[in-house]
Amino acid sequence: MLQAIGLTKNYGAQTALDRLDLDIQPGDIYALLGANGAGKTTAINLFLNFIAPSAGEVRINGQDVTENPLSTKQDVAYIPEQVNLYGVLSGLENLEYFSALALGHRLPRTRLLELMDEAGLGREAAEKRVSAYSKGMRQKIWIAVALAKDAKALLLDEPTSGLDPQAASEFSALLRKAADKGVAVLTTTHDLFHAKHTATRIGIMKKGVLVDSLDSAQIADTDLQALYLQHMRD
Repeated sequence: MLQAIGLTKNYGAQTALDRLDLDIQPGDIYALLGANGAGKTTAINLFLNFIAPSAGEVRINGQDVTENPLSTKQDVAYIPEQVNLYGVLSGLENLEYFSALALGHRLPRTRLLELMDEAGLGREAAEKRVSAYSKGMRQKIWIAVALAKDAKALLLDEPTSGLDPQAASEFSALLRKAADKGVAVLTTTHDLFHAKHTATRIGIMKKGVLVDSLDSAQIADTDLQALYLQHMRD
């Protein structure tokens, strides 16, 4: 579903991403761990065709992103670290607006309310102005947009940054629920706990290189921390 094949991005003499290979299938949650500047966000931006690769290929649902920039975006939903919504509008009004942009038509109120429920936002939140929303609630609106779009893949950049433990846990549960329905998920994070307890697979990145990739079920929390720190020291 989400594939990177020898994916490379150079900025002059600097290599931001060096020959990245990924193959994320429906139902997978792949977490990219790494410090700032490791190449995690560059990888997400390449999947979204925000920037062009210097070498290699990036594919979504079998299509090359650079050759099919519009059709590939139909299959994905992107959730950035900071979700921008219209604060003067309610959660329901924001969902109505952004889902209409994604779909090309407006959804009925009953369906919008169903999507709010699926994303973990109750009916009270639906009528509340987004200016009163927490960061976690804002992200759930974007999850609801992804559900409306019936996205086959989710791309997320540091989604739990700044969330309290309960909000992070709720967000992780939504990602697992999406994966259970066959959605492929690629997420970046600094949070080892989030990666271990959300992802099915974990990749560790350093200076643009994927230095390790492992099954999260086969490693304990302390072992993951030790492995990550070892890679950062090497």
